[in-house]
Amino acid sequence: DDLVVHLEQGVARFAGLMRIPTTTNGEQEVLALEFADEAKLYVPLEQAYLVSRYVGVGKRSPQLSSLADSKWARAKKNAASSIFDYAGKMLAVQAERETVPGHAFGPDTKWQREFEHSFPFRETPDQMKAIIDAKIDMEQPRPMDRLICGDVGFGKTEVAIRAAFKAVMDGRQVAVLAPTTVLAQQHFEVFRQRMLDYPVRIEMLSRFRSQGEQRKILELLRQGGVDIVIGTHRLISGDVVFKDLGLVVIDEEQRFGVLHKEKFKELFKLVDVLTLSATPIPRTLYLSLVGVKDMSTIETPPLNRLPVETIVCGYDERIIRDAINRELERQGQVYFLHNRVQTIDRVREKIVDLVPQARVEIGHGQMDSDELEEVMARFVAGKIDVLVCTTIIESGLDIPNANTIVIDRADRFGLADLYQLRGRVGRAEHKAYAYLLLPREMMTIGAARKRINAIKQYSSLGAGFRIAMRDLEIRGAGSILGTAQSGHIIAIGFDLYCQLLKQAVAQLKGRKFQPRLEVDLRIDFVATNEAEFAQLGPERRIPAFVPANYVSDTGLRIKAYREIAETSTRDQFDRVQREWRDRFGKFPEAVDNLFLLAEIKLAAAKAGISRVEVRERKLMLTRRGELILVDGKFPRLVAKPTHLGEVLELTKKFT
Repeated sequence: DDLVVHLEQGVARFAGLMRIPTTTNGEQEVLALEFADEAKLYVPLEQAYLVSRYVGVGKRSPQLSSLADSKWARAKKNAASSIFDYAGKMLAVQAERETVPGHAFGPDTKWQREFEHSFPFRETPDQMKAIIDAKIDMEQPRPMDRLICGDVGFGKTEVAIRAAFKAVMDGRQVAVLAPTTVLAQQHFEVFRQRMLDYPVRIEMLSRFRSQGEQRKILELLRQGGVDIVIGTHRLISGDVVFKDLGLVVIDEEQRFGVLHKEKFKELFKLVDVLTLSATPIPRTLYLSLVGVKDMSTIETPPLNRLPVETIVCGYDERIIRDAINRELERQGQVYFLHNRVQTIDRVREKIVDLVPQARVEIGHGQMDSDELEEVMARFVAGKIDVLVCTTIIESGLDIPNANTIVIDRADRFGLADLYQLRGRVGRAEHKAYAYLLLPREMMTIGAARKRINAIKQYSSLGAGFRIAMRDLEIRGAGSILGTAQSGHIIAIGFDLYCQLLKQAVAQLKGRKFQPRLEVDLRIDFVATNEAEFAQLGPERRIPAFVPANYVSDTGLRIKAYREIAETSTRDQFDRVQREWRDRFGKFPEAVDNLFLLAEIKLAAAKAGISRVEVRERKLMLTRRGELILVDGKFPRLVAKPTHLGEVLELTKKFT
């Protein structure tokens, strides 16, 4: 049930590839699309570039567009203008930051180099790039505002730690904000551990500290006696005053409330801000936001991570017992995931029966939040062996000692959720295990099993990340862009959304964005698909298409047509040509001609010509609705046999 977006017609259901008879007894390969009211549209392969997969946000799927009304055009227009305003706002914020003089930090000190050298692991390339980017930002006078995305355990914290150390070396204070006390506590321990050998004073403000302690820390912050303070939104209350704040690190920003976020913006306008997020963001969105937001993504897992071994099986108490025992024998901890609060107590009792020596506790979202934090804190501290919980395993928490996760009723979770949950284990050097339990009778039924098998194949780190991440990312995209924008993503699909966003940014930045002038080619001696050429033969037509014996895979063929259709500059054109030669080998005549057609389109677009037609050797060029005449006549093609080179030369004369 694949939904697709046709650029001009809207959202449709993809009914597959078909061969349909042509008017002249041949056959032609087409993509069959179904619109509202069972209307069908057949798109020839050479126009397949107009069609892309529909990806929305979350579960809602849009209605199929109707071929009979202008709703789709309106939706496209509304989205475009809303995106334009949104990009405008973002650029305004950015421009304001450009004009605001912030603090330019000095270059790295000797201590900084020594401190970075003491990092016990080898940095991954993307991690290193993120660190360098952040430090370059800090050395600029304008305030930094950089977002760092990467999976939990991929080393985002180290980027923040080095930036914080740099700020302290320059005599400024640092605030680190986390959405929950447990997370703040964890950062506190990691920061302290890393900076043990240096005279850096680190404190923590949170519910875990008494009133007296909190007052003392606030006093020290005012006087400059504390270098780095770590805490929850308690840090943005009115009584917190810094002597000289230079850097703010915000972890998991999307989990703070809207009001808090607004407050961050006001309070930290003039200081450097580094935001960390474990919600992955889609590559395409990342690229369209490049001019607007400074971002670094960390996609490489640390060097010594072992893939998680995934076991999919029917519900069986012996398996549960053995899994927990094996983990306890190596002094580890276990997550047991059960997603129904009503029956979670029964599950806890059952586990206590099965493994009497284990310390088993419950954590779920309907508990009082303070109570839940106490439980998580105990689990982090290793005082609980088995945590029976609903899906709220604190995102962002790093518990290297928990290396077995048992997921009951795995069929009730989406792919992306399972992938994220499975990512909770396997942080340390130990082999980690994920057990996905299904009701016994389901071990044979289709869809749920397919999903689960996909997960098994994903067990290599980072690889399946790509696929399962699609739906998760796009949810993430929604959280980065906000709700109004998510609505437009649902209406027009993600790919078109990103395309429009990219255009809006380019336009607002004053780069003349050249929307590709759609050039309509109608040349009577060219066959643009195999069927037509086979039918009419080389005496009456010259071929211009991607032959099936040159690129045999249909998917690749569609991709090839899309690549050539999307070239709008000479550079892109040359690059596509080079890549095809490398990939598919020497060009047959049909492909040479296809590139010539693309070149004619480029030349025509450059000259503002919207239509190139050749009829019986007459060349009819339309510019701004007028036909171009030379001495009152249409230019004629003289070469025999007729070839496209001449059409190209003549078209170029009008640029």
